[in-house]
Formats: sequence, structure tokens, C-alpha cells
Amino acid sequence: MKIDRLVGILSILLQKDKVTAEELADKFEVSTRTIFRDIETINLAGIPIFASRGSKGGISIMEGFRIDKTLLSVNDMRAIFSGLQSLDSVCGTNRYIQLMNKLNVNGIYGDQMIIDLSMWDKSSISPKIELIRAAIDLREMISFTYYSPERTEERKIEPYRLIFQWSSWYVWGFCEKRQNYRMFKLSRMTDLKNTHTSFEKRNIPEYTCDKLRHTKGDFLAKVRFNKSVKWRIIDEFGTVLPRYDDEGNIYLDFSWMDKPSLFRYILTFGDDAEIISPESARKEFSELVKKISDKYDIQQSY
Repeated sequence: MKIDRLVGILSILLQKDKVTAEELADKFEVSTRTIFRDIETINLAGIPIFASRGSKGGISIMEGFRIDKTLLSVNDMRAIFSGLQSLDSVCGTNRYIQLMNKLNVNGIYGDQMIIDLSMWDKSSISPKIELIRAAIDLREMISFTYYSPERTEERKIEPYRLIFQWSSWYVWGFCEKRQNYRMFKLSRMTDLKNTHTSFEKRNIPEYTCDKLRHTKGDFLAKVRFNKSVKWRIIDEFGTVLPRYDDEGNIYLDFSWMDKPSLFRYILTFGDDAEIISPESARKEFSELVKKISDKYDIQQSY
């Protein structure tokens, strides 16, 4: 891609006083004519690039033009490369590693940091990411079947953001059915399609990440967790919300989205979690556990 090349050329010129057109052409696998066209584009962008002829000639940023060569420090570049590497771990292509190789002029990347965002179902997630990213670029609507705890239904949205958070991938956009912005988990989507229906970009609100959004709702409950699962509580809720008794057991006050969602969450802890209040929730949860137990009654005949 041309933009990759332009960024790469500028990065090289920020790190080297002078470089030949042949060196750049060889590095980016294009002709010298293409390199000179790229130099012209950079000049038009307001950064004067000077090309001199002769045995000591080459391409450089014009002397006297002030440009902060520390704009991207070695540590900054390493951070950028780590981010690009993380994208390659899920996209299923080598697009970003190729860009890293082009920018990695002085071998500053190294292998000190590895970020792997790939999931166990990477083979099914990667094509979805690519399709949604293309739809965002083209400003075209996507459609899909979505499986949520409450229902399964067809959705059509204007996609605006691909988001990786809470260890999963999501798409955030304007839902035609709900007439509002919604976020959808990619692993719960099937029959994903680009409808090739264009849409006018909205004045979209700023996206904010709320890690505890699922704990904010109308259903209030107090839950006690065994100290053996402290690692998970800290991982999911941080260190501010939990309270502890003298034995180290953990207490959390939830304002959960709804009762069934809370019950499903508590079940993931097995017998290491107990609903303390309200009493009505304890009773309902007990009945749910009884139903589950009945299904595994060894006396039951089939």
C-alpha cells in the first residue's frame, strides 16, 4: 500500500541523513520511478525532501528544515511494532509484519515483547474481522444472525468500530432494528454478510470502554466468594470493589443487569460463590441448582 511506503520512507529519512533511491526501491520492492513519485507526494505534504546527484548524492530531508527526529523514539517505535504484531495475530495475514519489516530500519523491534490476541476459534473470527473492516472502510451495512442470552434474531448495522476488549472481539455500530448504537460479540455472529448497502456516516458519539458494564443494572445482590478464587475476582473487578472478612473470603455488592445473567455468572464459580442477599434471590438460585442436580440424579432411569 502506498501509505505504508510513505510512512516507511519518512521513517528511514528520520533515522538516516541520506539514502539512495535504489536503496529505497530495493527495500520497498518498487521501481526508482515509484520512489521519486513518493518523494514528490511527501513534498506536497509540506516536508521538503531533497535529492542530490553524484557519488555522494542521495535523498534526504532538506537542510535547514526543522523536524523533530525524536518525534518517534526507539521506545515509541517498539510500542507501535508491538501493536502491529498484535493485529497480525488475529487478522490471518502478514500485512502488518510486512509493514514492520519495512519500518524496522535499525533492527529496533527485537523480540522483547509478544502480544498474541488470537483466540481458540481464530479461524472463524479472522474472516469476520476482515469483512467488517472492509465494510467500515467502504461505509456499507452488514447483516448477521446474533445469538444472545435472551433471543436469536437477525440484525443489520452500520459498522463504525472493531473493538478488542474483555478478551474478545466486538463490532460497534448503529443498529437498524434498535435505532441506537449497539455492540455485538463476533463469536456470537453467524451468516455475516456485507449487504453492499451504503450509508451516510453519522455524527457518532465517542466510544467509551466500560469493563463493568454488565454489572450495572437494577438487580441488587451481595455475593460471597471463597478466598481461593481471589485471583479471578481481582482479574475481573480490580482491587477497589472487593471487601474481605477475617478469613480472607471476598464480598461484592452487585447491581447486575438482570437476575438470570447474575445466576449464570455465579454458576461459573461452582461452590466457591454464594448469594448472601436478597433472600428471594437465594431461594430462586437454590431452585435453579436443584433443577440442575435433578438432571444428574443417578437414580433417574432413561
